[in-house]
Amino acid sequence: MKSLIEEWKYVAGSKFLLTIFIGPLIAALFFGLMFSKNQISKSPVIVIDEDHSAYSRQLISKMNASQYMKVTNVIANRMDPETLLANEQAVAVIMLPNQLELRKLQGKSSNIGILMDNTMPSGLMGIRTAIQEILTTENMTLSMTRLGQSGMDAETAKGHISPLSLQQRMLFNPTTSYVDFMVLGFVNIIVLMMTTSAAGSIAPRLRKERKLLANGVSPVQLWVRSVPYSVLSTFSLILSYGLLKQVGNMRFEAETYLFIIPLLVYSFALSLMGILIGYTAKDTSKVGSRTSLVLYPSFLATGIQLTPLAFPMFFQVTAWALPMNWLNRLIRGMAFRHGSLTAYSLEIGALLVIIGVASLLIGLLMLREARKTNSPVEQRQIPAFYPSAIKTEEPTTC
Repeated sequence: MKSLIEEWKYVAGSKFLLTIFIGPLIAALFFGLMFSKNQISKSPVIVIDEDHSAYSRQLISKMNASQYMKVTNVIANRMDPETLLANEQAVAVIMLPNQLELRKLQGKSSNIGILMDNTMPSGLMGIRTAIQEILTTENMTLSMTRLGQSGMDAETAKGHISPLSLQQRMLFNPTTSYVDFMVLGFVNIIVLMMTTSAAGSIAPRLRKERKLLANGVSPVQLWVRSVPYSVLSTFSLILSYGLLKQVGNMRFEAETYLFIIPLLVYSFALSLMGILIGYTAKDTSKVGSRTSLVLYPSFLATGIQLTPLAFPMFFQVTAWALPMNWLNRLIRGMAFRHGSLTAYSLEIGALLVIIGVASLLIGLLMLREARKTNSPVEQRQIPAFYPSAIKTEEPTTC
């Protein structure tokens, strides 16, 4: 209890108390507003119309009416599409061939070309879907018209042309909102960086103050000192998620009082991992660089920007040791899919395993340091590490 009170007093007077709330909230507000548009619409495209017919102009009007693209220019003569894409005037060039209307009247097929600039794939979102929808609708209309002219009724004609139809529905993130994965990941990364850096400084700070082994070699004293960082990080995340829901329309279906439970477990695992990483640091200034051992793998392999399924199995298994991997799964499960707490016992159990392993390793490091400190060689070297341990004897007078 004494260690816990001391750590709360230290945290209350440190910068961590303000930064753990201000940093994530600023990120949530800035990125939440920045990506609140949810998806890219009306991507600019250029059409090369070699047919110059009423039918080609009709197709261009349908393309421009799509919610996914905007026809910024129509060029009458053939030219190199790469020239049009060079200065990012458009993200795609659509080519309508010569004799398009004539071949339609003759019942012949035509090829419509589309060349897309894939240097920034996010700019192409929806263009291929829109073109496919326009062409599918146009093909069905033309086919049903021809079958209707032969005396077949509309329902029978539709059955011949399209006996099967597809109905699809996007669940949980229907608008492909960046807030629900990219922005959320940025906020989680900021909290991870701050928490691991602050918790990782506990052992070097106590070692400098000669308090690290003052109460024995049990890891419980460090275990208890991680509580303030865990609690503050949990409430910082809850506030940030609430802000993202308000300004960025982030989906969050879980009950807040229930979601605090896995967040506390996650923050506790993160704090202990920070203590483990920073334990052997000579001073607190060396801890920040060590957090990259958790920071970069968490950003790359835990599903912030790219699904873990895209990685080889080795990297998927490696990510199991990272607390954020299980936090992201809990968010996708409880917050986005409105899953119950009991349905995600695997994720919570994995975080508890990380807590146990980190506590064990911290205990072994403390035991090793205690043995080295108590050895005769180390005892002779104690003044070099702890100058305050040098005692000056008063001269005796006879």
